[in-house]
Amino acid sequence: MDECPPESEQPLLDQIQLNLIHGVGPRIRQTLLEHFGTASQILKTPRQELLNVPGIGKKLADAICYRTAKSTAEDELKRCREFGYQILSEEADAYPSLLKEMPDPPSLLYCKGTLLPEDELAVAIVGSRKCTHYGLQQAEKIAGALARSGITVVSGLARGIDRAAHEGALKADGRTIAVMATGLSHIYPPEHQGLSEQVARQGALVTEFPLDQAPVAGLFPQRNRIISGLSMGVVLIEAGRKSGALHTARHAYEQGREVFAVPGRIDHPASAGCHDLIRDGAMLVRSVEDILEGLGPAKTPVLTAESREVHTPRELVLSEFERDILNLVTLEPLHLNEIVQSSNLDSSRILSTLTILEMRKVVKRLPGGFLVRATG
Repeated sequence: MDECPPESEQPLLDQIQLNLIHGVGPRIRQTLLEHFGTASQILKTPRQELLNVPGIGKKLADAICYRTAKSTAEDELKRCREFGYQILSEEADAYPSLLKEMPDPPSLLYCKGTLLPEDELAVAIVGSRKCTHYGLQQAEKIAGALARSGITVVSGLARGIDRAAHEGALKADGRTIAVMATGLSHIYPPEHQGLSEQVARQGALVTEFPLDQAPVAGLFPQRNRIISGLSMGVVLIEAGRKSGALHTARHAYEQGREVFAVPGRIDHPASAGCHDLIRDGAMLVRSVEDILEGLGPAKTPVLTAESREVHTPRELVLSEFERDILNLVTLEPLHLNEIVQSSNLDSSRILSTLTILEMRKVVKRLPGGFLVRATG
């Protein structure tokens, strides 16, 4: 006789079971939650009540009532634990807070690897699978520069720009997150199996789909909202006018994220979508500094690996000495003499570095010789 699961685990099992039912996507799930409150209550709801919910037909109502799925929640959770995967619900501490800001966040996040608090400081890089050598170069270069600045690089594990973005972050010994449109048991494309292992070691593979979900064309656009949702901004590199990466840009706009685009040759169709975005107001990217400048202040201070608070992403490209001088400046106005006297360093070096920090817009000069740390 099978043992009953612990009572504390039942809400998670009910969320897994609802997620396993074919036809319950993000919008249907949100509608059901608005009517019934929790996954547990949805699964207990009589068929006729389900049919009264807009968008719920007979077939889906039957699937929910009879819990029709290829596998059970218990099996799914057991397999994840055997493989060392996590299943994070929205209530879990490790569930990314940026995703909770979305109108349709994933109910569950399957994770291979580790999500860390510093991953809240993330930028997505997306673009065409069929890209040029120039596009690959720029994706790897920009991803590496972001990673060296302490920013996690998010992408979709696809061929082309996505792969170059992940590899750029990995080569810079930075963190990277791959958002998949399949289950963790189906790495797609299959030739990225080795890359996926590297990503899991230096970041995480994440997906909202059950373990056995195979590649289906319609799931890739759905996945794209998570790529933008995990990020403070999205950088597009070589997106043609029909590129799926443009879906990610649209999601980013809807979620209030910043959108950046790298220009290409004006006569090459591979960059036509990027040029359209720039014309319509996306920020043009010439270097990583443009991205850091465009992100503006982080919504909350984030601790870097050096345990220093970051108040604006522009601080991430500072040298170690510049950061040391910046930390002499506080959020409350201090007179220049007080700042110099608070350090044993040569005053001329402090003064020249403060001038550089002011030019970099991480320090503001106030009337009367006072300085204050910039937060925007």
